[in-house]
Amino acid sequence: MPQLTNIVTIEAALEVLTGLRIGAGDSEMHIGGVDNTVIKHPLTGEPYIPGSSLKGKMRSLLEWRSGAVQEKPLGAKDYTNPTASEAQKDAIKPILQLFGIGGGDAKDDKTLVKELGPSRLAFWDCALEEGWKNRVREDNQLLTEVKSENVINRISGVADHPRHTERVPAGAKFVFKLSLKQLDGDGDALLQTVLEGLKLIELDSLGGSGSRGYGKVRFAGLKINGVDKSADFETVKAFPDLKEN
Repeated sequence: MPQLTNIVTIEAALEVLTGLRIGAGDSEMHIGGVDNTVIKHPLTGEPYIPGSSLKGKMRSLLEWRSGAVQEKPLGAKDYTNPTASEAQKDAIKPILQLFGIGGGDAKDDKTLVKELGPSRLAFWDCALEEGWKNRVREDNQLLTEVKSENVINRISGVADHPRHTERVPAGAKFVFKLSLKQLDGDGDALLQTVLEGLKLIELDSLGGSGSRGYGKVRFAGLKINGVDKSADFETVKAFPDLKEN
């Protein structure tokens, strides 16, 4: 099996540009209260961004970009599919290397397991940045906002079915961090794919209701192994093969 040669850390301030909603999955009715709450730390009551939300969003967008997206996450069978083009396989391979494959996905193909190796990425839950949190509290403000929404009757123009949705407000900052395991022979291609995945998230959205303007985010002050790479990150293209007019 390949040897672990390095663990790269990527850190940034995850800035919320428009109200962010990652739901808490409430199962109770709140009469006269908030219908859709955001996920919060069970002890502090502060909103946070689960690492699983970032991981799922990045993987989903990379799979869409590969042109091989399925109803379920891509696996070894999609990589070895004889009908897949070489270009598609080249796009699928780094996704499987970064996010891994199921335990039984290629258990009988040791050559493939060796080629892909174990999953490389680990995402942290993102807590609120201390500086931003303290400034909000000093101003006696809340860490979340409640946005009222309605369904407009197309004929009468009357607002029906009001609902109240909790969001993290625009301007909030979270502490973002992930780690990338590097195995011998990996090179820098997988790191580049991760950076492109972060760019895809910036172009799309995080959390729910992205089509309604929620969840636009930015990764500011990005560092790799503690070294400021924000200027380099600004030049990363989410679609590097797309020709400019």
